[in-house]
Amino acid sequence: MPTGTSSSDVTATGVARPGGSGRLAGHTVSRVGFGAMQLERLHGDRGAAVTLLRRAVELGVDHMDTAQFYGNGYVNKLIRDTIRPEDGVVVVTKIGADPDPDGPLPLRAAQRPEELRAGVEDNLRSLGVDQLPVVNLRRLDIGPGIQPAGDQVVDLDDQLAVMTAMRDEGKIGAFGLGSVTADGLRRAIPAGIACVQNAYSLVTRDDQDLVELCAEEGIAWVPFFPLGGAFPQMPKVAEEPAVRDVAASIGCTPSQLGLAWLLRHAPNVLLIPGTANPAHLEANVAAGAITLDDATLATLDAVPSRSADIRL
Repeated sequence: MPTGTSSSDVTATGVARPGGSGRLAGHTVSRVGFGAMQLERLHGDRGAAVTLLRRAVELGVDHMDTAQFYGNGYVNKLIRDTIRPEDGVVVVTKIGADPDPDGPLPLRAAQRPEELRAGVEDNLRSLGVDQLPVVNLRRLDIGPGIQPAGDQVVDLDDQLAVMTAMRDEGKIGAFGLGSVTADGLRRAIPAGIACVQNAYSLVTRDDQDLVELCAEEGIAWVPFFPLGGAFPQMPKVAEEPAVRDVAASIGCTPSQLGLAWLLRHAPNVLLIPGTANPAHLEANVAAGAITLDDATLATLDAVPSRSADIRL
C-alpha cells in the first residue's frame, strides 16, 4: 500500500485510487474512472484497446462504464476478455438504446420494458457475467441525444417496475438513471437509485439542483460529457478563458482542470472520462491529484453556465 494511503483508497491490486475513493451502489471505487465508449475507435486495433484497458487498471481505475450498444457489443467483449476478476473493477453498463448501424443515427431508442429486459440480457451475455453490478437506465427526458417518439415515450413507473424486478431476480445488483429530470429522480428515489448520469460540466450546470439532491440522498453523480463539446453547439470547458488562465497558472491542462473542478465541486461526483489515447488516459487520471484552493475554486465557480439541451 502506498505510504500515507488508507485501505479504502487503494484498489484490489494495491494501487492508489485516482481522485481518492467514492461510493457506488455499495462498492468503493476510484473517483476517476473510465468511460469505454471511445474504444469503438480502436475496432481495427484490438491490441491497442486491450493495452489501454490494462493501463487503466495499472493506474488505479476500478470503475468502468460501458454499454452493449458501444460498437454493437465490441466494447463489452473487450472488457470481458481484458478485465480480470482479481482486478476488482466495478463494470457499470447502461440500457435504453439499441445499435442502429443502418439508421440515420447509430442508435435508436429502446425504452419499452421488454426492450430494457432484453438490453440487460444482451449485456450479461457480452460481458460474460451472471449479474451486472450496476445498470443505468438512460431515460430520454432531457438532452443531449435522441428524442423518444411514439411507443418509445414510456412512463417512468413502468420502467422502474421492470428494473426493480430484474434487481429482485439477481440479474442486476443496482440501477441508476440517466438523462433524467429532477422530478423524475424524485419519483424514482423510493425504488433505490444508485447513481445519476446526466450531461454536466463546469460550463454546463443546468442540473445543479440534481447534483445537490443526489448528494443529500447519497446517490453518486456520474456526469457524462464532463468537458462539454460533444456536439458543435455545446460549450467546451477547455475553450473558456477563465479555465485556460487558471490552468496555465497552476500548471495543468484546461481539460484536467475541468475534471478537477468536478471532483472538488461535490463529494458524490464520480468521473468516467473516456478516451482511446494512452496519453489522454494518463492525463485524465492525473487530474485526480490536482488540488484547488478556495480562491481558485471561486474563480471557476464564477464561470457562467450555458445550456446544453441538444435534441437529435
